[in-house]
Amino acid sequence: MTNNDILRRIRYTFDYDDSKMMALFALADLKVTREQVSNWLKKEVDPDYQLCNDTHLAIFLNGLINDKRGKKDGPQPEPEKRLTNNIIFRKLRIALDLKDNDILEIMALAPFQMSKPELSALFRKAGHKHYRACKDQMLRNFLKGLQHKYRADSKAETGFKWN
Repeated sequence: MTNNDILRRIRYTFDYDDSKMMALFALADLKVTREQVSNWLKKEVDPDYQLCNDTHLAIFLNGLINDKRGKKDGPQPEPEKRLTNNIIFRKLRIALDLKDNDILEIMALAPFQMSKPELSALFRKAGHKHYRACKDQMLRNFLKGLQHKYRADSKAETGFKWN
């Protein structure tokens, strides 16, 4: 999955407009323009499409955490320069204050079945012997499950293709 695709899916799931997207970046201390946001959300075939790099997505996810959980006192955490699906999944988990059972229920909405040990392996440190890399399919199914849970018209699946 591309960072742009993740941005589009989060925007669709929570029905964020450009102003809200800009505000989420601002909550993590980055000022972006409407044009930047618009270009990140365009499809790859559009001539104005711009690639959203890992740092920008990390800042957006930090802003989402600040929006959903409240901003911590002091300086913002440094955004990651290199994101993995595991880090993205962890940031979404933190932002939405999800417990293991919540995530398993969300995955089942996709429908995608996994066990608690499989889930906990995703959130371990990369060097741990039980660490498991989060594949694109797993992250895609988690985002799809989020849509079913948080978007009112998710049963109709209008306006968004999950390819």
